[in-house]
Amino acid sequence: MPLVHRTLHLGPLDNNVYLLVCPVRRQVAVVDVGFEPEAVIEAVRDAGLEVTLLLNTHAHYDHVAGMRTVQQALGGEYWLHPLDRAMVPTFNAQGLALQFPPVTLPDDPHDLADGQTLAIGDQTLRVIHTPGHTPGHVSFVADREMWSGDVLFAGSIGRTDLPGGSWPELERSIRHTLFPLGDAMHVFPGHGPPTTIGQERRTNPFVGEGAGIA
Repeated sequence: MPLVHRTLHLGPLDNNVYLLVCPVRRQVAVVDVGFEPEAVIEAVRDAGLEVTLLLNTHAHYDHVAGMRTVQQALGGEYWLHPLDRAMVPTFNAQGLALQFPPVTLPDDPHDLADGQTLAIGDQTLRVIHTPGHTPGHVSFVADREMWSGDVLFAGSIGRTDLPGGSWPELERSIRHTLFPLGDAMHVFPGHGPPTTIGQERRTNPFVGEGAGIA
């Protein structure tokens, strides 16, 4: 059976937190817990799942702040791209600017890499390096589903005006890495509703066919 996922809409920035579940082995990867980690812990326990992976698409405060709390309660190996490890000293500054408390990352982080595969029970996730929003931003792909963090949204794109952001890299990640995955690919972003690659390729005002980008 393929991976199934549950979306939790949490926190003041309406983050999408994803539980990616192998329904046979009842193992789960938890993706991008920023706020309300207690709600994630409750959802995992209520479903009787075993946390094996804690995954961050990138190291912005609203995606990492709750990851350590989840690890302390439920376990799991923590994974982050090494290029975003350099952002760790700055994500508390991001939080403080919005009057959020300082936090620390989970213990014993492991490095994500482009093309890597991660096992969730009997299923696998593929890691795709998609920089631009942050230098080490990644997306996760399984079959015809992708969890895109903050690189691509329904009708929008990730910000590039924050430290480490790059518009040329973001445009290249979307148009030359994500769009070739095919129009049928379902996209589950870090904020907002799901979309598809086809929808964004045709209509996204920033990177779609009408955006006039070479």
